[in-house]
Amino acid sequence: MTSLGDLKYRDTQKAEELADTIDEQMDSIDRDIEVMHVCGSHEQVIAKFGLRELLPSSLSVTMGPGCPVCVTNMPEVDEAVALAESGKLVATYGDMFRVPGSSKSLADAKANGASVEVVYSASDAVTLAEENPDQDVIFFATGFETTAASTAAVLQSNPPDNFYVLSAHKYVPPAMEVVAEMPSTDVDAFLAAGHAATITGYELFGSVAKRHDIPVVVGGFEPIDVLYGVQEILELVECDQVAVKNAYPRCVSKEGNKAAMQAIEQVFERTSGEWRGIANIPDANFTIRDEYHQHSARQQFETESVSDNTDMLTDQCICGDIMAGISSPDDCDLFGEECTPDNPVGACMVSDEGACKIKLEYGGLPEL
Repeated sequence: MTSLGDLKYRDTQKAEELADTIDEQMDSIDRDIEVMHVCGSHEQVIAKFGLRELLPSSLSVTMGPGCPVCVTNMPEVDEAVALAESGKLVATYGDMFRVPGSSKSLADAKANGASVEVVYSASDAVTLAEENPDQDVIFFATGFETTAASTAAVLQSNPPDNFYVLSAHKYVPPAMEVVAEMPSTDVDAFLAAGHAATITGYELFGSVAKRHDIPVVVGGFEPIDVLYGVQEILELVECDQVAVKNAYPRCVSKEGNKAAMQAIEQVFERTSGEWRGIANIPDANFTIRDEYHQHSARQQFETESVSDNTDMLTDQCICGDIMAGISSPDDCDLFGEECTPDNPVGACMVSDEGACKIKLEYGGLPEL
């Protein structure tokens, strides 16, 4: 097997060696294999560097529910829009700014006069609250374990009284389990997201692997990282071994960041909730605990009426199927026509981590 060796992750010779090893492994396995990665950053690397072109046709690598913007449910966007239109200052990450709700996005609300600001971090939103003491500031908090940890840290740091969080944070492992159980999916292994595992550690994927009889390998985000992760997956498949491997050891440990996980567990409880276009997933949403109710936008302001809306993805949009690995962007009738980065219909076309936007940007061809 080819090892990572020294810290050189865009080495053409090493990439070719890994590709040759993967070819040999697939010859030995002698059947089609589907690997699902669970991170938009993995999809960016795969598309940008044309890694699929290096893989044998019997090996497919598809994107799962790994774009935090894409899985933010439409009623959650509606809640943020309603708060902005009620006179609150809503701060959020740039990718969420243009994601459509049931009738409009935060960008639409701002164009109509609402106060909406793009921030780079939860701490930036706190700064907005400090600079605007006479205004309620709502941080529309999205993303997985990595950003949930920073939101938790902010809530534990005694933020100003006019600072609130509208949490749309989500927890990845339960979504992997739901996708693994879908009868329409045929996933042989997961390539798990290295940055989320930096927080959680890789040990927790052991239960996912065991329950669903499926190998899990944690992978990094350079081209060599991804190819190495795939090689490690195929080694497990070849040996008919259900296990968890860490192919991103320079960042991920077995236990993860204990302080970050402790902060998440102290501030949030895990509840069931909708992932946009996919399913209602048990224990996969981070909800602010009652101990922090004074900074919970849902507990302090009227958002329930809009949050009860059902997800109203247009019938033609197949973002849900794309995030479940059932379809590809090319299967969507709207792709590149009615749905473009300038006029997105589905969330997969908005975010830099969305499969549709990545596909349209790179077309599956390498950046030379």
